[in-house]
Amino acid sequence: MTRFFTRFIGALVLDASAFEEIEANRRANMQSVLVVLMVTSAGGVAGGGLGVFGIAGFVTGAIVVLGGWLVWVSLIATIGTTVLAEPQTRSDARELLRTLGFAAAPGVFLAFAAMRPAAPFVFVVVSIWMIAAAVLAVRQALDFRTLPRAFAVCALSWAISIGLLMLIAGVFARPVS
Repeated sequence: MTRFFTRFIGALVLDASAFEEIEANRRANMQSVLVVLMVTSAGGVAGGGLGVFGIAGFVTGAIVVLGGWLVWVSLIATIGTTVLAEPQTRSDARELLRTLGFAAAPGVFLAFAAMRPAAPFVFVVVSIWMIAAAVLAVRQALDFRTLPRAFAVCALSWAISIGLLMLIAGVFARPVS
């Protein structure tokens, strides 16, 4: 358990060596899943406080966060290994998922978005923090030589995923009567 906390804190403080260790350690797979579940739960707490209270709000928030993360990770994998790949880029899905799972660690602070006045600030800070962590994770997992390329992959993927989530929300939003 100590190893998990060391990795988790390493991801939070944006320690590149922590992401390198996570990439190399196959035993960190379930720990990565645990981080994503923690972030999903934090999204549920935020969802419960932002409108639809109770279990429905929790479930909605958790689904949105997990769905958003899955879309983002899929886009990172696609863009990072095709459109913006470098000659030495090698993709191992498990390594990428493992590092991006830990890169989601700042998402645990989404729970603070349950306080309505703080929600916009929390979403902005957590988004920037998660992108920064993902940049390090992508650089390590896809063997990029430079941070700007990893940043381009993560930022482009994030923008597309936010656009898709907004489109989906627009489809499912009920008009106010």
